[in-house]
Amino acid sequence: MSGVRSIKGLVALVAGGASGLGKATAERFVNQGARVVICDIPQSKGADVASELGAGNAVFAPTDVTSETDVQKALETTKETFGRLDVTVNCAAISCAFKIFNIKNGNVHSLEDFTKVVNVTTVGTFNVCRLAAGLMAKNSPDSVGQRGVLVNTSSISAYDGQLGQSAHAASTGAVAAMTLTIARDLADAGIRCCTIAPGLFNTPLVRGLPDHVRDFLASTIPFPGRLGQPDEFAHLVQLIAENPMMNGEVIRLDGALRLVA
Repeated sequence: MSGVRSIKGLVALVAGGASGLGKATAERFVNQGARVVICDIPQSKGADVASELGAGNAVFAPTDVTSETDVQKALETTKETFGRLDVTVNCAAISCAFKIFNIKNGNVHSLEDFTKVVNVTTVGTFNVCRLAAGLMAKNSPDSVGQRGVLVNTSSISAYDGQLGQSAHAASTGAVAAMTLTIARDLADAGIRCCTIAPGLFNTPLVRGLPDHVRDFLASTIPFPGRLGQPDEFAHLVQLIAENPMMNGEVIRLDGALRLVA
């Protein structure tokens, strides 16, 4: 018996849903008939995004993913508004770019910056996963015994870390590394876990770069020779949510890009 299902009618929580990959995921899910809770920091455009998607389709829950209290409140909002949670998507992350030590000027990487990146990207992802699993576990199992799905976001920098990316590589590498463990931990609850490791995508961070830098980055991608579009990431999230055999895996989404030193 096939367990493939449509996301129509499902309820998703998207951490980091106010912009970039998270926003594209929220938009795709609503367009496919799902309902979405957008979690992002209070000063984000999360409320505007939820409003654009429609009051019956989306709600904004101001959330610091590193805060147990904030995530619990977001889950309470999910339960009160939509009655359940089926899919949790973690896109909340930050980064910084510094050499661990710069011999030219004697500067060392800030421990505070490194800790902050790991705290948001790694600890935040873990925090949302552990608490969301508790709510999804309350669902009645479907025809294949599934109660929920976790989709996390890593990066190809977890494998091909570049100059100045110690914090980014460490934080996203940890997200990739805990994928299989989370999938195994939650198997008896009927909750799956997969991680997407995107390459170079046309997100606000990349759009802020000079045109010649963006053009160069796009030229390094074997095929298609362009930056990824956020909806292409969102499409993969949808496929993971729909296919019950996708579990415990980290999937590179990068157009065959391999970053070299």
